[in-house]
Amino acid sequence: MIALAGASGLTGGLVAARLPQLLRVGRREGDDIVVDLTRVVPELPALAVAVCALGTTMAKAGSDAAFRAVDETAVLNFARAARAAGAGRFVLVSSVGAGGGGFYLRVKGEVERAVAALGFARLDVMRPGLLLGPRAERRPGERLAQAVAPWLNPLMQGPLEKYGALPAAVLADAIVALLRQAGPAPGVFVHENGAMRALAKGV
Repeated sequence: MIALAGASGLTGGLVAARLPQLLRVGRREGDDIVVDLTRVVPELPALAVAVCALGTTMAKAGSDAAFRAVDETAVLNFARAARAAGAGRFVLVSSVGAGGGGFYLRVKGEVERAVAALGFARLDVMRPGLLLGPRAERRPGERLAQAVAPWLNPLMQGPLEKYGALPAAVLADAIVALLRQAGPAPGVFVHENGAMRALAKGV
């Protein structure tokens, strides 16, 4: 069984649409297991794989503590629950530049390391740039960035490619491609924009 946290978000919703048999974990009424991951490590049924597409922005969270509650506490609670349920694989949606300077990227890096320390046989870390796609909430700054992204992306070549914008549908397809791999090699694997585009072509 595959569990997904974050089905109400842009990326998670696209993954759920592609794999409707997923077990959705979250606090929305439509989720299969309704739980507040910022407060609880839930008990999950036996799992093979878990996918975490949880995440917010500093603007939406409103404070450092509120941001950490979603991007750190909820993510780690889901990862711990998945590990306890026997999941050998974990797919984590992170961010380009994770572990770099600034509060947002520092937290992303800390979470990546904490999930890796849980001992999954295989951990796939997805590090997209700006995600393109319709969102439920208003993000004026992000809308502007999405508008100019098609003009800037052709300039993002070579080492700059990872900082370019990526359609959320491509990220979702890349995750699906990973989940369909038979007998993947163990270890920790980081996927940036170029690698995700290559994976998505196989879906």
